Amino acid sequence: MAEASDRHSRIEARLRACFDPLHLEVVDESRLHAGHAGAKSGAGHFRVVIVSARFGGVSRLERQRLVYGALSDEMGPEIHALSMTTLAPDEWNG
Repeated sequence: MAEASDRHSRIEARLRACFDPLHLEVVDESRLHAGHAGAKSGAGHFRVVIVSARFGGVSRLERQRLVYGALSDEMGPEIHALSMTTLAPDEWNG
């Protein structure tokens, strides 16, 4: 399980470095997709909630592009599926 933990840590570190988030949750949901055809490669399913000032005045689509860009090296080999909630600080009720 160290591999999954390392993957989670790398994803979280990359998002922190790129977005300096006020709030960040990275949840590995891979166990919920065991047996799924896309999971056979070993890449994981992740859910991310990120609150960052970088998202202020940015469309939802552009926010997702920014996150995918930040994780581009992990997409495919490390991440099979990524669900995300991207919020600016004024949108977050944390």
